[in-house]
Amino acid sequence: MSETYYAPKDLGKFGQIGENRRALADKFFEWYGAVFEEGALSAREKALIALAVAHAVQCPYCIDAYSHGALEKGADLDQMTEAVHVAAAIRAGASLVHAVQMRDHATKISM
Repeated sequence: MSETYYAPKDLGKFGQIGENRRALADKFFEWYGAVFEEGALSAREKALIALAVAHAVQCPYCIDAYSHGALEKGADLDQMTEAVHVAAAIRAGASLVHAVQMRDHATKISM
């Protein structure tokens, strides 16, 4: 067993996901590339969104890649930190809003 499940060198192997189903991987990478092209959002804005989502889904590979990408696209550490806080707030809010169901359930049981 390796020291950690997430080996940094594995990020560089991502392209290998298509070795057994090349057509599917090609479609994914084509779509993925199109998503990150300049459009209504700038490349920097998309990199910050990707960084925030990477933290929300807790993917170490994505955090590494999009930290690098955000810096490369001109984001600074303050913007990156704020983007991560936005993701954390949404994730926390999503957890807390489920307390409505918990409260309804607890109220029914205690009646």
